[in-house]
Amino acid sequence: MSYRSWIVVAVLLLIFGFSLVGPVMSKVEEPGYVIVASDANIEIRYYNSMILAEVMVDGERKEAIRDGFRVIADYIFGNNSSSQKIAMTAPVQQQKAKDGWIVSFVMPSEYSLTSLPKPSGDNLWVREVPSAKYVVVRFSGASTQANLKKHEAVLLDYVNAHRLKVLGSIKYAFYNPPWTLPFLRRNELMLQLVE
Repeated sequence: MSYRSWIVVAVLLLIFGFSLVGPVMSKVEEPGYVIVASDANIEIRYYNSMILAEVMVDGERKEAIRDGFRVIADYIFGNNSSSQKIAMTAPVQQQKAKDGWIVSFVMPSEYSLTSLPKPSGDNLWVREVPSAKYVVVRFSGASTQANLKKHEAVLLDYVNAHRLKVLGSIKYAFYNPPWTLPFLRRNELMLQLVE
């Protein structure tokens, strides 16, 4: 094999290796759910109650999720009342609110509200969310505004076609580290259903 062929093989192996890093590093706890119904990339899911760590962030969506992630990561990496580290989970969630964006992490299932360490500041809070049904569209690709808008339309078309009643605004859920290749990313848009 020529020198040039070895270079091509080495580059291809590096690309393949890097493409696996995101999915492998994404193997963290996720909230459990039961699929009630499915249609292509849309599912109706039932989620058990869960505990969220949340922060309110101003600004544009992309900057808000970055800033919110930093605040919550600081909390789970030990900046809390007991300097306790909390395992990373997926997804990172983001939802439009009246005064900005709410960014949240689902806390590991081993914790309760009383066993979680208290946040050090007053800009982050933890709360329990009751069990609920959601309609969810799953897709890959980068979290660009165009990709999100395209799948928002798919989700809303499904909701309207099936005459589903929903609560609140769309919640974005991102499962992978930012260095994951776009075609390997798992993104979801969720709307809570009225039961």
